[in-house]
Amino acid sequence: MTAIPRPWLLAGAIALAAAGATCSVQAAEKITWNLSTWGPQRAYTAGIEAMAEQVEKASGGNFTIRIHYSEAISPAKENLDGLKIGAFEMATICTAYHPGKNPAMTTLDLPFLPLPTLKIQQDVSEELYKEEAIKKEMARWNAAVTFRSLLPQSEFMGNGPAPLKLEDWKGMRVRALGGTGQAMTKLGAVPTTVPAPEVYTGIERGMFQAAAFPFSYSHGAYKIHEVSKWYTFNMAPGSNHCPTLHSITAFEALPAEYKEMLMATKEPAYEALIAGYKAADDKWIPIFDKAGLTRITYDDAQLAELQEKGAKPVWQDWAKEMDGKGVPGQHLLDVVLKAAKQASGS
Repeated sequence: MTAIPRPWLLAGAIALAAAGATCSVQAAEKITWNLSTWGPQRAYTAGIEAMAEQVEKASGGNFTIRIHYSEAISPAKENLDGLKIGAFEMATICTAYHPGKNPAMTTLDLPFLPLPTLKIQQDVSEELYKEEAIKKEMARWNAAVTFRSLLPQSEFMGNGPAPLKLEDWKGMRVRALGGTGQAMTKLGAVPTTVPAPEVYTGIERGMFQAAAFPFSYSHGAYKIHEVSKWYTFNMAPGSNHCPTLHSITAFEALPAEYKEMLMATKEPAYEALIAGYKAADDKWIPIFDKAGLTRITYDDAQLAELQEKGAKPVWQDWAKEMDGKGVPGQHLLDVVLKAAKQASGS
């Protein structure tokens, strides 16, 4: 397993220590939560690992969150269902895996959103989670957002001829979720939705030629570079929306002190994620280059064309579709764009 730096131990230690020091007899009871996720331990899991470690420490070992990796207790696409029936207390999801289950949440799957940094992504996501449409949608699954498991901008890695020009994407089958997939259709590509653990085999067997993953840790964690010949370096078509959720029923049953402990881990979890991705980039990008993969860097004119074709037209189509389904799509999009503008200071 890849060791993830943990600079978050200090950040939040005071609040957590205070919460732990005031545990009542009731809060001293031993409670274990199970958390369902997929894939191995990696930068993406640094947030839930920080959360679990700090909660256990603050409670003196009495409140434990047991992380189950690699779909050990539930397939990735069924984690929402598992929360609803009480199969486990926490889970990570990617909203693009099942857009029909969480249409409002797919706002953050839209391509080319102005979220250039992970900190801006964090602030904008937290603002969206305050919306009643989001809360009600999650409540239907007995779920509430704990925090967003931040993901860097995606980049493509693939086999076959390298798409050096935008027209080279035409007809290419690509694994691209949500809005990124919609944006790729504007280039003539054919998107498919495949859970992350199945991507390696899909490219190896030629089921599709390329996959979009948060750059660079996922490509490395799932060893996609082993079956690839090229990768894009500055395409940045979007970021998958993959929040961590908790069961409303389980949360309401917690002693008050444990609720405080859990919520106090949010900021340290975000810090751990950002640090983990920085470490992953420092590790994996040199490995990709040493493996002989062609690095594709698009020029300003190509990037402008990507934005023109894949951003606002996709946003408008999505908002219209959502509004037609009774989901306040245009409102949620406006919330995101306004929050992004405020977060960037523009």
